[in-house]
Amino acid sequence: MLKILMSVLVGAVLLVPLRVSAADTPPGSTASTPGSEAADTKKALAQYRQSMQATRADVMAKGLTLSADQAAKFWPMFEQFQKEQNVIIDAQVDAIQKYADHYSTLNDTDSIAFVKALLDRDDKMQALRIKWLAKFQTVLPGGTAARAIQLDRRLSQLAQAQLSSQIPLVH
Repeated sequence: MLKILMSVLVGAVLLVPLRVSAADTPPGSTASTPGSEAADTKKALAQYRQSMQATRADVMAKGLTLSADQAAKFWPMFEQFQKEQNVIIDAQVDAIQKYADHYSTLNDTDSIAFVKALLDRDDKMQALRIKWLAKFQTVLPGGTAARAIQLDRRLSQLAQAQLSSQIPLVH
Protein backbone atom coordinates (compact mmCIF):
# COMPACT_ATOMS: atom_id res chain seq x y z
CA MET A 1 0.00 0.00 0.00
CA LEU A 2 2.81 2.41 0.89
CA LYS A 3 4.51 1.85 -2.49
CA ILE A 4 1.24 2.51 -4.32
CA LEU A 5 0.61 5.64 -2.29
CA MET A 6 4.13 6.95 -2.87
CA SER A 7 3.75 6.30 -6.61
CA VAL A 8 0.53 8.31 -6.60
CA LEU A 9 2.17 11.13 -4.65
CA VAL A 10 5.25 11.29 -6.85
CA GLY A 11 3.13 11.01 -9.99
CA ALA A 12 0.91 13.82 -8.81
CA VAL A 13 3.84 16.12 -8.28
CA LEU A 14 5.50 15.21 -11.56
CA LEU A 15 2.30 15.68 -13.52
CA VAL A 16 1.85 19.25 -12.37
CA PRO A 17 4.41 21.18 -14.40
CA LEU A 18 4.70 24.78 -13.38
CA ARG A 19 6.55 27.71 -14.84
CA VAL A 20 6.34 30.17 -11.98
CA SER A 21 8.29 33.06 -13.29
CA ALA A 22 9.90 34.45 -16.36
CA ALA A 23 12.51 35.97 -14.05
CA ASP A 24 15.08 33.48 -15.31
CA THR A 25 14.28 34.31 -18.93
CA PRO A 26 17.14 36.25 -20.47
CA PRO A 27 16.47 39.96 -21.01
CA GLY A 28 15.23 40.70 -24.48
CA SER A 29 13.66 37.26 -24.84
CA THR A 30 10.65 37.24 -27.11
CA ALA A 31 9.09 34.15 -25.57
CA SER A 32 5.95 36.15 -24.79
CA THR A 33 4.57 39.60 -25.30
CA PRO A 34 4.99 42.24 -22.60
CA GLY A 35 2.31 41.97 -19.94
CA SER A 36 1.40 38.43 -20.88
CA GLU A 37 4.02 36.89 -18.58
CA ALA A 38 2.13 38.00 -15.46
CA ALA A 39 -1.13 36.65 -16.85
CA ASP A 40 0.55 33.38 -17.83
CA THR A 41 2.08 33.05 -14.38
CA LYS A 42 -1.21 33.76 -12.63
CA LYS A 43 -2.99 31.23 -14.85
CA ALA A 44 -0.31 28.59 -14.21
CA LEU A 45 -0.52 29.14 -10.47
CA ALA A 46 -4.32 28.89 -10.50
CA GLN A 47 -4.13 25.66 -12.51
CA TYR A 48 -1.50 24.36 -10.11
CA ARG A 49 -3.73 25.01 -7.10
CA GLN A 50 -6.75 23.41 -8.74
CA SER A 51 -4.74 20.38 -9.78
CA MET A 52 -3.27 19.99 -6.29
CA GLN A 53 -6.73 20.16 -4.71
CA ALA A 54 -8.04 17.46 -7.05
CA THR A 55 -4.94 15.33 -6.49
CA ARG A 56 -5.22 15.78 -2.73
CA ALA A 57 -8.83 14.51 -2.72
CA ASP A 58 -7.88 11.56 -4.93
CA VAL A 59 -4.96 10.58 -2.70
CA MET A 60 -7.16 10.92 0.36
CA ALA A 61 -9.77 8.64 -1.19
CA LYS A 62 -7.12 6.04 -2.01
CA GLY A 63 -5.27 6.43 1.29
CA LEU A 64 -8.19 6.28 3.70
CA THR A 65 -10.43 3.31 4.36
CA LEU A 66 -13.80 4.73 5.42
CA SER A 67 -17.13 3.11 6.14
CA ALA A 68 -20.13 4.54 4.30
CA ASP A 69 -21.16 6.42 7.44
CA GLN A 70 -17.65 7.82 7.98
CA ALA A 71 -17.35 8.82 4.33
CA ALA A 72 -20.71 10.61 4.42
CA LYS A 73 -19.46 12.71 7.35
CA PHE A 74 -15.80 13.09 6.34
CA TRP A 75 -16.01 14.24 2.72
CA PRO A 76 -18.11 17.37 3.36
CA MET A 77 -15.67 18.24 6.14
CA PHE A 78 -12.71 17.62 3.87
CA GLU A 79 -14.26 19.92 1.26
CA GLN A 80 -14.49 22.68 3.88
CA PHE A 81 -10.89 21.94 4.90
CA GLN A 82 -9.83 22.43 1.27
CA LYS A 83 -11.75 25.72 1.06
CA GLU A 84 -9.86 26.98 4.09
CA GLN A 85 -6.60 25.80 2.53
CA ASN A 86 -7.48 27.72 -0.63
CA VAL A 87 -7.47 30.99 1.30
CA ILE A 88 -3.94 30.27 2.50
CA ILE A 89 -2.83 29.07 -0.93
CA ASP A 90 -4.30 32.17 -2.58
CA ALA A 91 -2.22 34.36 -0.28
CA GLN A 92 0.87 32.35 -1.23
CA VAL A 93 0.00 32.71 -4.92
CA ASP A 94 -0.32 36.48 -4.47
CA ALA A 95 3.07 36.63 -2.74
CA ILE A 96 4.67 34.58 -5.51
CA GLN A 97 3.04 36.77 -8.16
CA LYS A 98 4.39 39.95 -6.52
CA TYR A 99 7.80 38.34 -6.24
CA ALA A 100 7.77 37.29 -9.89
CA ASP A 101 6.54 40.69 -11.07
CA HIS A 102 9.29 42.54 -9.20
CA TYR A 103 12.08 39.97 -9.20
CA SER A 104 14.50 42.04 -11.29
CA THR A 105 14.11 45.08 -9.04
CA LEU A 106 13.82 43.44 -5.60
CA ASN A 107 15.24 45.34 -2.68
CA ASP A 108 15.91 44.01 0.81
CA THR A 109 12.44 44.99 2.04
CA ASP A 110 10.73 43.15 -0.84
CA SER A 111 12.91 40.08 -0.31
CA ILE A 112 12.12 39.95 3.42
CA ALA A 113 8.41 40.47 2.71
CA PHE A 114 8.40 37.51 0.32
CA VAL A 115 10.12 35.18 2.77
CA LYS A 116 7.83 36.35 5.59
CA ALA A 117 4.83 35.54 3.37
CA LEU A 118 6.19 32.01 2.91
CA LEU A 119 6.73 31.58 6.64
CA ASP A 120 3.26 32.97 7.34
CA ARG A 121 1.84 30.40 4.95
CA ASP A 122 3.63 27.63 6.82
CA ASP A 123 2.27 28.87 10.18
CA LYS A 124 -1.27 29.13 8.86
CA MET A 125 -1.18 25.65 7.32
CA GLN A 126 0.13 24.21 10.59
CA ALA A 127 -2.67 25.89 12.56
CA LEU A 128 -5.25 24.74 10.02
CA ARG A 129 -4.12 21.12 10.24
CA ILE A 130 -4.23 21.22 14.05
CA LYS A 131 -7.75 22.63 13.92
CA TRP A 132 -8.96 20.07 11.38
CA LEU A 133 -7.29 17.12 13.10
CA ALA A 134 -9.61 17.80 16.04
CA LYS A 135 -12.61 18.18 13.73
CA PHE A 136 -11.83 15.01 11.79
CA GLN A 137 -11.61 13.12 15.09
CA THR A 138 -15.29 13.89 15.69
CA VAL A 139 -16.26 11.68 12.72
CA LEU A 140 -13.27 9.35 12.33
CA PRO A 141 -11.24 7.15 14.65
CA GLY A 142 -8.08 8.90 15.88
CA GLY A 143 -5.74 6.88 13.67
CA THR A 144 -7.79 7.59 10.55
CA ALA A 145 -8.01 11.30 11.36
CA ALA A 146 -4.25 11.36 11.93
CA ARG A 147 -3.68 9.56 8.62
CA ALA A 148 -5.81 12.15 6.78
CA ILE A 149 -3.70 14.98 8.17
CA GLN A 150 -0.49 13.04 7.52
CA LEU A 151 -1.48 12.47 3.88
CA ASP A 152 -2.38 16.12 3.46
CA ARG A 153 0.90 17.21 5.01
CA ARG A 154 2.96 14.92 2.76
CA LEU A 155 1.18 16.17 -0.32
CA SER A 156 1.75 19.73 0.76
CA GLN A 157 5.44 19.14 1.38
CA LEU A 158 5.87 17.60 -2.05
CA ALA A 159 3.98 20.41 -3.71
CA GLN A 160 5.94 23.07 -1.83
CA ALA A 161 9.23 21.42 -2.76
CA GLN A 162 8.29 21.39 -6.43
CA LEU A 163 6.95 24.91 -6.35
CA SER A 164 9.96 26.34 -4.54
CA SER A 165 12.34 24.61 -6.95
CA GLN A 166 10.78 26.65 -9.74
CA ILE A 167 11.17 30.00 -7.99
CA PRO A 168 14.54 31.71 -8.18
CA LEU A 169 16.19 32.56 -4.88
CA VAL A 170 16.26 36.19 -3.81
CA HIS A 171 19.31 38.05 -4.97
